[in-house]
Amino acid sequence: MATNARRAHATPSLTLGARRTVRRSATSLLTFGQHTKNGLVHVTTRRVPRALGAYFGAKGLRLVLNTATAALVLLLPYTAATSARADASPTDVAAPSFAAVPGDDIARAQTAARGVIAGTRSPTTVAAQESRPVLVRTIAKDDTLSTMANYYDLSLEALAYANGISQEDEVLSIGHELTIPPGEGALYKVKDGDTVEDVAAHFKVDPAVIYSYNGVYFEPEHFAVGQTIFVPGATLPALKRTERTKSIAPPSTASLPARTGRLGWPVNGVITQYFWWGHTGVDIAAPFGTGIGASDDGIVVATGWVAVGGLRVCVQHAEGLQTCYYHTGAVFVSPGQNVVRGQLIASIGMTGVTTGPHVHWELKVNGVPKDPLGY
Repeated sequence: MATNARRAHATPSLTLGARRTVRRSATSLLTFGQHTKNGLVHVTTRRVPRALGAYFGAKGLRLVLNTATAALVLLLPYTAATSARADASPTDVAAPSFAAVPGDDIARAQTAARGVIAGTRSPTTVAAQESRPVLVRTIAKDDTLSTMANYYDLSLEALAYANGISQEDEVLSIGHELTIPPGEGALYKVKDGDTVEDVAAHFKVDPAVIYSYNGVYFEPEHFAVGQTIFVPGATLPALKRTERTKSIAPPSTASLPARTGRLGWPVNGVITQYFWWGHTGVDIAAPFGTGIGASDDGIVVATGWVAVGGLRVCVQHAEGLQTCYYHTGAVFVSPGQNVVRGQLIASIGMTGVTTGPHVHWELKVNGVPKDPLGY
């Protein structure tokens, strides 16, 4: 007996039908895209050039193509910049974080803080690094204008002008207050009718120096009447100096200490002029106020002011040698005083005829000038 076989019928599936439809649609889209591409290529490479050639001619077509190329080249930097901004890492931007606000059950977005600027009701003024304060020093025993100028690394003129002193040897009273300027220049009290330009012209400096150092650009009240300003690099009036010297008779050979060796340099500096027949010593440049030491053991025989050489000190040594140190800013010894090799006897200055801070180191052997570097 024959058995009728039944074929299995496929169960309809929505998923399979959807996939089939998607495949057919994709195939159609690909075919359409290919035709569209071919059409665009045909239009841009054949039809458009032919139309432009017919309308503009060969030269006109060349001009259009060159213009388009130039425009493309000009747009390249803008395109690159836009692409770089688009590719920038998102970590460069602070991402918002969610945190619960106290006393509120709703979470709120809070931007990550980049820093806090804290205010204060007690502002303080911070001085610029290059500026120094104006000091007040109470004069003590043995203080002189020279020693104060040397201590604070100032010229005699700057210190004297700040205190209304006109004589170099003016006696400073013990207990008197001495105003110390912040540097080389003039302390000036603004008067009624003064302008920055007038004050700058008086001291022979550029007005910008006063504006900048005293902060007048942003705070004009610093130049108000009664305010004290500082004029860096001001040209100051010369001090009146009494040309007097102090000296003693040459001491006996027996009273002089023996030499300790070759003469030592009076200061650690740079030689700017050597000994020659037209220059009777050795010039050694060093910073203003640097200490000058005795070249060997001896006895101080002269101090004080001389023409051209300015403030000087001379020391008598054994074997007929005498050393002198000129253009000093201050002298710390007196005639008749015994000194030892390297002892501080004066400081580098600019007294007398000089173009800069240095010491003119001079040697005489039995009264005849000699090169101190040879002894």
